Amino acid sequence: MNVLMLSPGYPAEMPEFTRGLAEVGATVIGVGDQPAGALPDRARRHLAAYVQVRSLFDEAGAVAEVRAALGGRSIDRVESNWEPLMLLAARLREALGSPGLTVEQTIPFRDKETMKRKLDAAGIRTPRHESATTIAQCWSAAERIGFPVILKPIAGAGSADTYRCDGPDDLRDVLPRLRHVPEVSVEEFVDGDEYTFDTVTVRGEIRYYNVAWYRPRPLIARTSEWISPQVIALREPDRPELADGVRMGFDVIRALGFESGFTHMEWYRKRDGEVVFGEIGARAPGAHQVDQMNYACDFDVYREWARAVVRGEFGAVIQRKYNVATVYKRAQGQGRIHAVEGLQELLHRYGGAVVWNALLPVGAMRRNWKQTLVSDGFLMLRHPEIATTLAMADEVGTRLRLYAG
Repeated sequence: MNVLMLSPGYPAEMPEFTRGLAEVGATVIGVGDQPAGALPDRARRHLAAYVQVRSLFDEAGAVAEVRAALGGRSIDRVESNWEPLMLLAARLREALGSPGLTVEQTIPFRDKETMKRKLDAAGIRTPRHESATTIAQCWSAAERIGFPVILKPIAGAGSADTYRCDGPDDLRDVLPRLRHVPEVSVEEFVDGDEYTFDTVTVRGEIRYYNVAWYRPRPLIARTSEWISPQVIALREPDRPELADGVRMGFDVIRALGFESGFTHMEWYRKRDGEVVFGEIGARAPGAHQVDQMNYACDFDVYREWARAVVRGEFGAVIQRKYNVATVYKRAQGQGRIHAVEGLQELLHRYGGAVVWNALLPVGAMRRNWKQTLVSDGFLMLRHPEIATTLAMADEVGTRLRLYAG
């Protein structure tokens, strides 16, 4: 089977998806806008061929260049797990006659207003919402919905360019920051805990799912630099308090007609127990959350995703063994990391539970925390008991410090 893999080397998880495809027997042809020599070795050695295009964000140009490079070679699947390339993947499928989501089917996964309208029609609870392309429309929508409201890009990913406005003064302050966004969704602010519902689906049937808990919810984490955000992959996603959210996730897959591959949803559980849908992407989550799933169940989720899209199968026996916490760290100060405090003590205390230390080393330039959840690296820990997992995560959040300057 010939599979086009878009952007096989970026973001960081993409080489693992590329590896998964090759390991289940696919002939993987990478498509990217960087030279083949610049690809990570992990991606390059699992590619049978590579097509370099001028830009992955010029969809018409990229489609024409890929078609010319293939020279009539048949393509059985076109895959991407990076949000900005979902529509390009759909356009390539249509141009090459490959199965999978069409442009029309992809739009509800990219356009938050279209997404919510389809789910509203299916009887799934979404936040009250309106789209807006002008400042006047934002004001009108906020007044009709009622403060507090959330403003977010219609075609965004994660929590980038997402703002909470508690009243007119906040809205007046936020609107100039969104001038570069052509269309926004203005929606009801739902107060509650925020979770994911991540799936690997085969021909519309969910074969594996994961529920992760954001601590705190991303909208809060991205507004205060001192916070060490946590994502907790839960060992028991079928606990009674999560059941309505899981059930809603199954309903969303049916309502949107998703077929085979990864999805990443976000949803809220209010204090009164009501669950409210947030959004869905037709791709895997980022920030190494797929690696969390691997460590939670001790099977290769990358390979099973590949088996699902290439063979229409899911071969893993799912045994949920651990809760897995990822604690993302942000250095204090600017410039290069010059000191790490508390790490050795934490490794001595919890070393058996630490499955991945991905902190930036001393001497590395710190990252812009507003642009990446991974920030200046993370520790990933696991434990069968949720209380112990949370206690360890909180210790890492408070006792581990990175300093830059």
